[in-house]
Amino acid sequence: MKKLLLLLILISNIVLAQMPNISTVWLNQSKPYTGTIGNENETIRLKIELSEQNRKNDQEYFVSGYSVVENNTSKYEGKLTITKYKDGKKKGVVYGDYELAEENKGKHSGVFTGKFIYTFNWNKKTEKIENPYIELIGNWKSYDGTLNFKTKLKNQ
Repeated sequence: MKKLLLLLILISNIVLAQMPNISTVWLNQSKPYTGTIGNENETIRLKIELSEQNRKNDQEYFVSGYSVVENNTSKYEGKLTITKYKDGKKKGVVYGDYELAEENKGKHSGVFTGKFIYTFNWNKKTEKIENPYIELIGNWKSYDGTLNFKTKLKNQ
């Protein structure tokens, strides 16, 4: 009987375990992610202005903001979904997918899709994250399907 009770407690702890809310991480301290887009490596900036954890799926975050390439600024909405988490004693790594859909304003608007990696160091003394590094690697495809570019963005 004691073994059964212990097993039920263990199972309930696993089922009820929740991912901590890391929605502020994606905001990048109000700084844009910077990187490149396309074959000619044009500069792109992606700013996340709002980030909210999904209440029904704690592995998913809804985000919105805007992207800037040359003189073209587009608002977008989308989501980041955590697919894997590795926890070390000093370093943590979070893996996931993203999809960000820009407002449909013509040929130079589309959808960003790809993978992200978020690495950080954990300071046990201060109980704070240090050296956060986020990289988004993927593609941007125009809504009309005529343009398709590789993208690479990071938070530093």
